[in-house]
Amino acid sequence: MKRIIIFIFLGFLITSCGSRRKVKDRPKPPKKVVVKASKNTPNINNTLEYITYFKQTAIKEMQLYDIPASITLAQGILESGSGKGRLARAANNHFGIKCHDWKGARIYHDDDKDQECFRKYKNPNQSFRDHSEFLTYRKRYASLFKLQKDDYKGWAKGLRKAGYATDPKYPQKLITLIERYELYKFDTKSKKSRSQKVTNSKTIKNRHTVRKGDTLYSLSKLYNTTVDAIKRQNKLKSTDLTIGQKLIISSN
Repeated sequence: MKRIIIFIFLGFLITSCGSRRKVKDRPKPPKKVVVKASKNTPNINNTLEYITYFKQTAIKEMQLYDIPASITLAQGILESGSGKGRLARAANNHFGIKCHDWKGARIYHDDDKDQECFRKYKNPNQSFRDHSEFLTYRKRYASLFKLQKDDYKGWAKGLRKAGYATDPKYPQKLITLIERYELYKFDTKSKKSRSQKVTNSKTIKNRHTVRKGDTLYSLSKLYNTTVDAIKRQNKLKSTDLTIGQKLIISSN
């Protein structure tokens, strides 16, 4: 009888230890990764909302830098996942621009390689402006600015050829977005503004107060003049500007 009781007790211990071991060894479910939105990050739910929110910004950049608004919007949609990607949410980076010679804030994100360095901005508008300047001031993109402003197909192919993206389907992805959402309609805004300036032969003297983000190049595009003309008229010795500075800029 004692032997039977001992065997039952030992069996209970073995069963108990086995069940504990199984519970202990059970893998934990993976933690859900939550991307914390940066300050000044808009809450956008889909592509149509993205277009509505940023179309005026893209048009303004087009008028200043001659980059088709359709291309800017399509790149923003593709690179940022319509504003819902990690770089857009956590760093306001809508164009996947990496650090390169960047001296500002940065974020690390897996791309072609693990934990690559990307630029981080205070708000999306800074990202749109940096995108314009990134294309304008790098020689490898110079050929793009010889294209017509409504040649979005040429721009899409040229961006890939110049090395903006490694994906061989990058041009077609941009073209598909532009045609699906009729983004090419926004490119006509630039034509109207340029024709109005050209047909008006009377010289107008504009008084401009320098704001954050202004450069002599952007002002020359805005007022249909040249950097040298602005420098001469205001007796500037360099291209440096300060916020609040008063300028007189002649335009036709």
